[in-house]
Amino acid sequence: MRTTITVNGEARSLDLDPRTTLLDALREHLKLTGSKKGCDHGQCGACTVLVNGVRINSCLSLAVAHDGDEVVSIEGVGTVEKLHPVQQAFLTEDAFQCGYCTPGQICSTLGMLQELEAGWPSQETAPDAKPAFTDAEIRERMSGNICRCSAYPQIVAAIRRAAEAMA
Repeated sequence: MRTTITVNGEARSLDLDPRTTLLDALREHLKLTGSKKGCDHGQCGACTVLVNGVRINSCLSLAVAHDGDEVVSIEGVGTVEKLHPVQQAFLTEDAFQCGYCTPGQICSTLGMLQELEAGWPSQETAPDAKPAFTDAEIRERMSGNICRCSAYPQIVAAIRRAAEAMA
């Protein structure tokens, strides 16, 4: 199937088998290998990307379902010359060890911060309350992103630092 997806600001036309996941389209067809294939079951979050500003597990989504959508992968976040504040915060707080989950963690952080700003509730949010920017709220919202090295305290610190830098 012919599919056109805007990836990191560039319209990309692809001829894909309709069973191709968005993750495989990014990695295998567009050679954007920053998003990782961890579990391939939507359980680890290593493949997290932003689609139209919303974070998703790209391993669970068919690429053809995103015809006309805007996708941001880790390659579209900041540049080598000018890191995005979330990337800089992850470096400053040493919020990674092996680094395998880091692209998904960063993309998920970007989506999570937008969700907080929009007032989306979470399991941590009291009914009819505006979500608070607490460590518990951050941990709940990031719970879909697994770090096998257990760098969670540094990840929470990095998210706090990034939010302050972006405010």
